[in-house]
Amino acid sequence: MTLSSAAAREPINVGQLSIQYLIDGTATGGMGVFELTVPPNSQVPPPHSHTRNEEFVYVLEGMLRYSVDGIVRDLTPGEWMFTARGSVHHFSNPHNGTARALIVLTPDIGAQYFRDVGAIVNVGGPPDREKLMDVMFRYGLVPAPPQ
Repeated sequence: MTLSSAAAREPINVGQLSIQYLIDGTATGGMGVFELTVPPNSQVPPPHSHTRNEEFVYVLEGMLRYSVDGIVRDLTPGEWMFTARGSVHHFSNPHNGTARALIVLTPDIGAQYFRDVGAIVNVGGPPDREKLMDVMFRYGLVPAPPQ
């Protein structure tokens, strides 16, 4: 293990969510893989799309509610969904137990995105929406219009 891969394995906390990168693809411009842990009723990102990335979610433990372009499923271990570039997607955990999922992004947005979001969300109180939107746009994420 190299020093950079060791650093990528440190958990990144964004509010109650935990992101543990297994493969940070930003060094190669390739695929990124991380484990996402979502406690029950956690604050989660708003519905959004990616302008540069495709995303794949595979549930490892618990039950994760995931939606892609209006199709909503409660995924259990071994179940998955794919999000094409430009598709609006969202996740949540309205269930009793913690959910863990493996997330694959291609190309990867990288661990730094989550560190940047965590620096805004983890200060306490409501996050600064303008700063959060700036970070999202910088990494190619677009919030979905309100419905």
